[in-house]
Amino acid sequence: MQKVLVTGGTGYIGSHTIVDLINSGFEPISIDNLSNSDEKALAGIRKITGKRVKNYRVDGCDLKKTRQVFEKNPGIVGIIHFAALKSVEESVFQPLRYFRNNNDSLLNILSCAQEFGVPNVIFSSSCSVYGNAKELPVTEATPFQEAECPYARTKQMGEKIIEDFTKVTPTVRAICLRYFNPAGAHESALIGESPRTKASNLVPVITETAFGKRPTMTVFGHDYDTRDGSCVRDYIHVMDLAAAHTACLRYLMGGKNTAPSEIFNVGIGDGVTVLEAINAFEKVSGQKLNYQLGPRRAGDVVSIYANRDKAERLLGWVPKRGIEEIMQTAWAWEKVRG
Repeated sequence: MQKVLVTGGTGYIGSHTIVDLINSGFEPISIDNLSNSDEKALAGIRKITGKRVKNYRVDGCDLKKTRQVFEKNPGIVGIIHFAALKSVEESVFQPLRYFRNNNDSLLNILSCAQEFGVPNVIFSSSCSVYGNAKELPVTEATPFQEAECPYARTKQMGEKIIEDFTKVTPTVRAICLRYFNPAGAHESALIGESPRTKASNLVPVITETAFGKRPTMTVFGHDYDTRDGSCVRDYIHVMDLAAAHTACLRYLMGGKNTAPSEIFNVGIGDGVTVLEAINAFEKVSGQKLNYQLGPRRAGDVVSIYANRDKAERLLGWVPKRGIEEIMQTAWAWEKVRG
């Protein structure tokens, strides 16, 4: 089995991607410092796949310890780099922390890829790189607008770092995956979104409110120029997103890349407002959600959703689940984790 290093492997997207990698015949190895995740995810992965995954409790910003992981695991064929701080709101108030963490860890991973001869790198980017785009849906060629928060700026910078690095490093090929809004959980309800810090993404906020962990939730902004006044996002099921990473790895390993680094959008390709997402949850769960309309939140873009034609054409990747499946699996996970 071919080894794949997954940074942030006990986190939300990382753990689901590890499941898809195992089911596709790869041997994942995890690096995660557990700053916003829990090794309980590894137990869930084992129940789903029957495979035990090793996690190294290492901070990717520590180059010495990161190198030691590579030294202990020769023959790694690919790196999927998830590990990053990701809260839009938090990044506004802690910009230096975000720049140091997200950029330093990426630089260390790329250095190790070069040193240890790892040919394939997949970078967890974000639709936030587009800012308030002037055209919708966005394509991979849509120009960047001003980043709305430091988190988004770290992703813009990360893509440029990878572009410059791969231009002069012929031994390393890379893909930057621009995620839209990952949500939902594995259909087994054995793994799902379970951050150590306070959840800020919409779907877990919805399920936590419905479960009673929060007395109420706030819809940030109800006066935007959208069909119901709330922000528009492209919600993609986390297992569809996981499958995109495996597809990218196979694409690179097959030598199908047409440039040293390439970019793919991974979203459903349709926009859903915050209020429509709430309605979808209420429909599938039968729960009436206690929410209130509030002011706009710093760092939020108004509308963003994907054109995913490139991923379908070149990767053969097509999402299989929609907003109702997202809410159904997220609610099942919330009830299990309690």
